[in-house]
Amino acid sequence: MPTNTSNKPVRVRFAPSPTGDLHVGNIRTALFDWAYARHTGGQFIFRIEDTDRERVTDEYIKAAQDTLKWLGLNWDEGPEVGGPHGPYLQSQRLDIYAEWAAKFLAQGDAYQCYCSSEELEARREAQKAANVAPGYDGKCRTISSDDLAKYKSEGRLPVLRMRMPDGSTTFTDSIRGDVTFDHNFVPDFVLVRADGSPLYTLAVAVDDILMKVTHVLRGEDLLSSTPRQIRVYQAMGVALEDYPVFAHLPFVMGQDNAKLSKRNGEVSIAWYRQMGYLPEAICNYLALLGWSPGDDVENITMKELCELFTVEKVHSSPARFDMKKLEAINGDKIRALSLEEFATWTMPFLIKAGVITGTDAEVELVKKALPIIQERIVKLDEAPQLLKFLFVEKFAVDAEAVSKITDAAAKDILKRSLADLEAVATWNHESIEAVLRASLIEELGLKPRIAFTALRIATTGSTISPPLFESMELLGKEACLARITQALSL
Repeated sequence: MPTNTSNKPVRVRFAPSPTGDLHVGNIRTALFDWAYARHTGGQFIFRIEDTDRERVTDEYIKAAQDTLKWLGLNWDEGPEVGGPHGPYLQSQRLDIYAEWAAKFLAQGDAYQCYCSSEELEARREAQKAANVAPGYDGKCRTISSDDLAKYKSEGRLPVLRMRMPDGSTTFTDSIRGDVTFDHNFVPDFVLVRADGSPLYTLAVAVDDILMKVTHVLRGEDLLSSTPRQIRVYQAMGVALEDYPVFAHLPFVMGQDNAKLSKRNGEVSIAWYRQMGYLPEAICNYLALLGWSPGDDVENITMKELCELFTVEKVHSSPARFDMKKLEAINGDKIRALSLEEFATWTMPFLIKAGVITGTDAEVELVKKALPIIQERIVKLDEAPQLLKFLFVEKFAVDAEAVSKITDAAAKDILKRSLADLEAVATWNHESIEAVLRASLIEELGLKPRIAFTALRIATTGSTISPPLFESMELLGKEACLARITQALSL
């Protein structure tokens, strides 16, 4: 089968079945579809495959929409936006699928199958025993009137199966080249369940044609379903030039080269959002899973992604998910934010953690503190831990750090520091550092790590904090002296 090489405007679709929150694999597919549409000046269609109403809920549908919006993957047609080829929820298109199913049956492309699940399982086991590829054996292709009467008397309800012809299906995949499926391994497949509900293969093929989709970019796991969809196109009477072009994206593997799982990165995008990853960082990193902008470039903007993305640059080999690389890219994106942008992203994390309530005074202090942590964090959820020392009403040293400031050496450092700091007239980080270095490092000959660890714990309550002297400046002279005094009493 030739590839669609027409000059039609590109139309791609992202069509998840939201049975839970969208995950890494889902979003990588959506991102590639969206980027290709934007690169070509085409249209990005968002369609919800929700025929499984027991598992697909309204809550998950809304969450999918919210996730795409948060990531900046705006759609041109779909829920909320509308469009000329709607509705865009498959549950609202059931009459369309029923109409096509009836047509396929009337044409002889499909037939009713009365085989029970028990009978099918028994025949599959027999095929395995005979070392024959398991699959439907075509028993109901030519059903006798006696058998038909028997099945109906038993109250059996038929499924609708598509009749696969002899031979094979060959199509050109934009990533993998020519792909051929022998129909001996593509048995007659079910289009409609006994209860009248359509299966994926019927609904997806009909929708792609009616919505004039030109390119189908999707995961490699769906490669084997392609000959079935092509068979549906044939039964619909679709001209070859109107078939979508297929491009099957490589698998995303975990860090141990095993299939992606919750343990190695395959968690919902909602989780990454809660942990403080920026949407642009997520999109940037996922774009690198199976695609490259070239020249070993890894940090790209959404604008650059749209300018550079082509299907031809997508690799056929599996991609490996690397959490450390995602963190590094997220850190780069955080450092590239303006102070106002950084504050906008950080404030919700501080409020949610109970560090601040959002008063004007708190916000002002946060903005003063943000520059000293912007270079140090890789996720936004680190900000509360680093800044909480500025806002605690009742200060206390972390339990695990107390032992580091209660020995004689630490107490000597704190006593001397207290006396030195009481004399500081201009309270800024330059003056604080100058006084303490002269006293503790130059006069006493202490190593900075030894000298300043005790002070860090005494003033911030933890061994981990923003830069010490800048933190002390923000905290203020009175609070610093009070906390050092409190530490000496431990």
